[in-house]
Amino acid sequence: MITATSSVSSTLTNSSSNSTSSAVDMQAAQDRFLKLLVAQLNNQDPMNPMDNAEMTTQMAQINTVTGIQQVNETLKSLADQFSAMQVLQGSNMVGHNVLMEGNSLVPVDGTAVGAIDLSARADSVKVEVLSTSGQVIDTINAGGLDAGRHYFSWDASSYQGTGNPTFRVVAKMGEKAISATPLSVDKVISVGMENGAMSLQLQDRGATAYSSIKAIL
Repeated sequence: MITATSSVSSTLTNSSSNSTSSAVDMQAAQDRFLKLLVAQLNNQDPMNPMDNAEMTTQMAQINTVTGIQQVNETLKSLADQFSAMQVLQGSNMVGHNVLMEGNSLVPVDGTAVGAIDLSARADSVKVEVLSTSGQVIDTINAGGLDAGRHYFSWDASSYQGTGNPTFRVVAKMGEKAISATPLSVDKVISVGMENGAMSLQLQDRGATAYSSIKAIL
């Protein structure tokens, strides 16, 4: 007499542990299950037939494994479609400027634009423009500013240095320093997907994760 219960269970266990296998592998697993089940029925002891509940459980198991495979294939298809949709929508950003954390200033037609995020109101805000060697080459006095985001522009027409300058923010309320996050502007050259996430190719910074973008200008 052939006892196939353990073999059937093993077949189901191995199939469910690799739910991302191809449809061909899943079909093979179903074929093996059916062959083992038929063999078990043909060779069962007439005095001790296979329990109906056990057979029903095994059939439910193979249906569950098949269902998981189908769900995984559907989710993968949806993920691929979503990624393609993201890239298509992201293509609208090509040629536009975006804002992200950073302190670089990129002169365009004699002007460089940047921004700062103030954590609280400051009665004195200065933006110091630095050369590539870290020397202060200009200062923008913004006066008092409320908490939040503020943009500024710098006249870079007389800048003769090599490489892009940077900037730092000095913000105070009386004698108390107010924290400020520097934000830089860059242009989007292209968009694509990297490790399942949308990535932007920027003119100055290169590949940048879309999640790093603070605003599209």
